[in-house]
Amino acid sequence: MFCPSSPPAGLLDKAFQYIDLHQNEFVETLKEWVAVESDSVQPLPRLRQELLRMMALAADELRRLGASVDSVDLGDQQLPNGQTLPIPPIILAELGNDPKKPTVCFYGHLDVQPARKEDGWLTDPYTLTEVDGKLYGRGATDNKGPVLAWINAVSTFRSLEEDLPVNIKFVIEGMEEAGSVGLEELVRKEKDQFFSGVDYIVISDNLWLSQRKPALTYGTRGNSYFRVEVKCRDQDFHSGTFGGILNEPMADLVALLGSLVDSSGHILIPGIYDQVAPLTEEERKMYKAIHLDLEEYRRSSRVKRFLFDTKEEILMHLWRYPSLSIHGIEGAFDEPGAKTVIPGQVIGKFSIRLVPHMDTSAVEKQVKQHLENIFSKRNSSNQMAVSMTLGLQPWIANIKDNQYLAAKRAIRTVFGTEPDMIRDGSTIPIARIFQDTVQKSVMMLPLGAVDDGEHAQNEKINRWNYIEGSKLFAAFFLELAKLH
Repeated sequence: MFCPSSPPAGLLDKAFQYIDLHQNEFVETLKEWVAVESDSVQPLPRLRQELLRMMALAADELRRLGASVDSVDLGDQQLPNGQTLPIPPIILAELGNDPKKPTVCFYGHLDVQPARKEDGWLTDPYTLTEVDGKLYGRGATDNKGPVLAWINAVSTFRSLEEDLPVNIKFVIEGMEEAGSVGLEELVRKEKDQFFSGVDYIVISDNLWLSQRKPALTYGTRGNSYFRVEVKCRDQDFHSGTFGGILNEPMADLVALLGSLVDSSGHILIPGIYDQVAPLTEEERKMYKAIHLDLEEYRRSSRVKRFLFDTKEEILMHLWRYPSLSIHGIEGAFDEPGAKTVIPGQVIGKFSIRLVPHMDTSAVEKQVKQHLENIFSKRNSSNQMAVSMTLGLQPWIANIKDNQYLAAKRAIRTVFGTEPDMIRDGSTIPIARIFQDTVQKSVMMLPLGAVDDGEHAQNEKINRWNYIEGSKLFAAFFLELAKLH
């Protein structure tokens, strides 16, 4: 803040002061937004109406800022049971079109996961409740709080009657938790219209690695989801009548699943590691610099021990190496009691988290070849079929891009520290979609702390994160304008 290359300290101070003074209003708006039960996961008419109400609220808020707002109608969603439900519109909004300024596009979502008080919430999930500086409520951190923090930053410049340092575009959807229905199609369609002048894309839909140290996210893993089906016949068997004279589908499936990964987490599929990007010295240093209390992480995860002993190894195996997880078996007996049944047909489900430079089609081929090879060695008379039901590519950004530099400077200004440079072990498809389609720099700038509990009971965002996050976005606008 005090070096000559920083934005005008006077304007920054004014912006920060304004945000501090108006923080209760900002919390109040978050309370109004959390009160809308915008659950996109349960396909119920009442909840879809709530989603439409949520999107209308957001559109009104953006119009109040002076943005031109287009709520893109996506029509209806046909459900497997024949029911038809409206798809909430995707908001495309624009504020400013000065060719001398950079244009930043912000992506966020306003739908939430289901939540009920009786599931273990200490407070009503749809009533934002503050306890010890923590704002509890469904959607507080995922993703209503971060969307509002961006709006708070924009409204601060407006209220101070100061020129916005950047042109801003918004892409706000209401179906992220249900697979972002219609979003990819819209991004491709708008590539040469709405996105044509965009220089940078910012997503704020993930969390820090710690409770107090901010982070910048520059990569996510992809995901290939598989089902392997072993079938003898449509009907189950009695184990007293048929046990000992059949190739049992369950035994075949257990052998197949057991051939995928060893007890140290190493994937046993031949060739699977061939495309993994080699570890560079620069990357190794970045992992070393990340702050992670390993003992605290283990305790809070409630596990006895991890597969690796060092911070670096754990983070690398979460972020930059692939992993294989076995999720379940369909068709098997899984209820209490003793049932002497031989399932006639079973389906195993597993997935592989992919990393650069792995490719979903190559992985699909390797998995099928491996399982066919294992199955053929069993000489089973059953039928086996493998299919990949989901194939999402990994995403990685160039951290030397201007917006990463601007975000680092803004974090130093607001929090007085360097950010952890992190990846996310899960899959956030929209980052890759934006990068591939719009062909511009994509950055994830999270606001929430590691213990915010997105998707869980008692989800929260700290007041500190929400308010300092609003300042962070304001400082980011100024820094980006200067670097562009």
